[in-house]
Amino acid sequence: MLHPVTLAHYLVVGAVLFSCGVLCMVLKRNALGVLMGVELALNGANINWVALSSPALRADPAWSLGLDGQLMALFVIVLAAGEAAVALAIALNYYRLYLSVDVDQASQLKG
Repeated sequence: MLHPVTLAHYLVVGAVLFSCGVLCMVLKRNALGVLMGVELALNGANINWVALSSPALRADPAWSLGLDGQLMALFVIVLAAGEAAVALAIALNYYRLYLSVDVDQASQLKG
């Protein structure tokens, strides 16, 4: 009756999170919604990195990414934090100037 959680379960959850993030990036007009979509997509990728690096989830425990998967996930988390800080600073500056964070109205930013 109880089935163990396998690698496929983690990969499906990661793929669903990544897909939701991509849909959020495509469909949202608000800059903050797009940023949330980016974070969802990155977290979906992180779940896959960590799941692939776990030898307990593998059918063949000798084949795994080892700590490389966790290190990649940690690198992605640090990168996402920096991206969020810069993007929020840009969004706040844009809102202060134009009183909107609508992505479609950001054509004034073209250089």
